[in-house]
Amino acid sequence: MSVIVDDAIDDLLRRTSRSFYLSLGTLPDQIRNQVGLLYLLARVADTIADTGDDRDLLIGMLDKYSEAVQSNSNELDLNSIADLQENHHEGDLLRSVSKVISAFACAEEGDRQMILRCLLVIISGQRLDIERFGTKSSEIIALKSDEELDDYAYRVAGSVGEFWTEISLRRLIESEEIETERMRVLGIRFGKALQMINILRDIPSDLSIGRCYLPMNRLLEYDLDPSDLLNPDSMGTFRALYSAYLDITCDHLDHAEEYISIIPREYRSLRLSCMLPVVIGRRTIALLRGKNVLNPVNQIKISRRRVAMILFQCKLAVRSKWYEKRLISSGRMFSTRE
Repeated sequence: MSVIVDDAIDDLLRRTSRSFYLSLGTLPDQIRNQVGLLYLLARVADTIADTGDDRDLLIGMLDKYSEAVQSNSNELDLNSIADLQENHHEGDLLRSVSKVISAFACAEEGDRQMILRCLLVIISGQRLDIERFGTKSSEIIALKSDEELDDYAYRVAGSVGEFWTEISLRRLIESEEIETERMRVLGIRFGKALQMINILRDIPSDLSIGRCYLPMNRLLEYDLDPSDLLNPDSMGTFRALYSAYLDITCDHLDHAEEYISIIPREYRSLRLSCMLPVVIGRRTIALLRGKNVLNPVNQIKISRRRVAMILFQCKLAVRSKWYEKRLISSGRMFSTRE
């Protein structure tokens, strides 16, 4: 598998992206570098946004980073916030930001425009997060509505599905039969699905830094306050609302599966890279339905051994229509509410 920037940066990518790196490794060479570069650039922005307690400083750093990428400047120094990282891999990534920006500057113009357009949408989502929630706080602030939640999911993930589609159509897929606009819309839903899984899985950790992505108006329908979600005993009251959001996520995944079906079967690597997160996502939802997600002790994630098995199953599925249908059907069965 070719490297994105150099061996050291590619190793950072592997160490900071457990599940994404698996999908990246299955991508064809025609689009792997572009997707990997976007991930690295977005990961830098995400790490900046999650650092420290100074709201204005973080917004200023995000703006400086955005300007540096747009101007292809390698003079940005993030060492001061790199030293604050608890995860030393993320600190190393911030210290290597000039290499990442330089690699971006060397990309082909059309690809660079696509990457930048998506990155700026992602940064706008992270910036809005800081403006809305502030930094780490004991006060829990909730989103106001499902519209705000959907907008957030688009900015930080749906936009990536949109980019993934555009770069695949530009660099890889050669077919006049594909409805490109339909595929773009489905790609957005694909990205939203993966972000919703993250949100619904990470409720305790988000609450610990004062963030509740589940809207206040929906919580009030169940006589819940965001602070109630700190108590694992609230799961009984919360279950119906939580299940409703899992259902929304499953609907997004249905569209992701339609997305995969549109990709011509000869593009096995691309289909594999898309199928892997869908199958993992379905299995994750199945676990979430049966657990008390409000209990921070319950760290809900698919084991590495199980992920390896899913990867093997997906490799078989892209070679067999029958097995692909069976794998997708079983995922729907496990993840759908009884």
